[in-house]
Amino acid sequence: MRIAFLGTPDFALPSLKMLIKEGHTLHVFTQPDKPVGRKAVMTPPPVKKLALEHGIPVFQCEKIRMEEGCEALRDFAPDLMVTAAFGQILSAENLSIPKCGCINVHGSILPKYRGAAPIQWAVINGEKETGVTTMMTDAGLDTGDILLVKKTPIGENETAGELFDRLAELGAELLKETIEALEAGMLVRTPQNEAEATKCGMLKKEDGHVDFDRGMQYVHDRVRGMNPWPGAFAYCDGEVIKLWKTKKTDLPSTSVPGKCIAADPKKGLFVDAGDGVIEILELQFPGAKRMDAKTALRGHDLSGKVLQ
Repeated sequence: MRIAFLGTPDFALPSLKMLIKEGHTLHVFTQPDKPVGRKAVMTPPPVKKLALEHGIPVFQCEKIRMEEGCEALRDFAPDLMVTAAFGQILSAENLSIPKCGCINVHGSILPKYRGAAPIQWAVINGEKETGVTTMMTDAGLDTGDILLVKKTPIGENETAGELFDRLAELGAELLKETIEALEAGMLVRTPQNEAEATKCGMLKKEDGHVDFDRGMQYVHDRVRGMNPWPGAFAYCDGEVIKLWKTKKTDLPSTSVPGKCIAADPKKGLFVDAGDGVIEILELQFPGAKRMDAKTALRGHDLSGKVLQ
């Protein structure tokens, strides 16, 4: 099958690898190279790197909706278009080009968590279960008919980054099953229930701010959901301290939310969270590397201080 693959970040890699392994004729469409790091080194998207390694043609554009993008798609004349975290909105003209339409691999159980960061928000909101959905893309934002779904539990201490990697692999498996069903003429389309739809926006750095007034579970979920990006943080004496890993405890609240009730290089860092006490296992002080709390506390005294 001739497949136009539209994807950009690491999430799309397992799906692209699967399509390569299955022997489909591919043409990759992805975002332009971007400057990365302090030296602003122009760096290609992960999908482009993989495609070039396998000799697959790559087309990059700022907006595939423009005539240049539509023309590139028409020139390839795909039977099917597949999107996986592409990062651009497709036009009706884009969608009209492939004979079999466009299948999207989405990191949630639709219609819940439509939008740009479904994996992170599922963790932040304390969901116990999530999954991946293949859907037929239409002109709306993740509103097309559902094709297949795979569900998976979210671990109590699983970070968004860890879940991201698992769902990427799960998405590739589901995409394979979806294409096989399409080729066999057995693919069933199920309209989404709009009454159950929820939307989530792109993550911003300020979303990482942790409010200890909101309880231990909130803090734990916020830290997990912001790992690895943009990173959870709190303020202490005017400085930003990043919080990378936490653990819930059975200790009762005894002070004001955010207060470091224990900060010892041997025992660790324990912070009041209003309805209980949470242990900070990994953190990062300004100008320092990320490290375990016990090591970090050898050079920093947080005893009695309040994280806000």
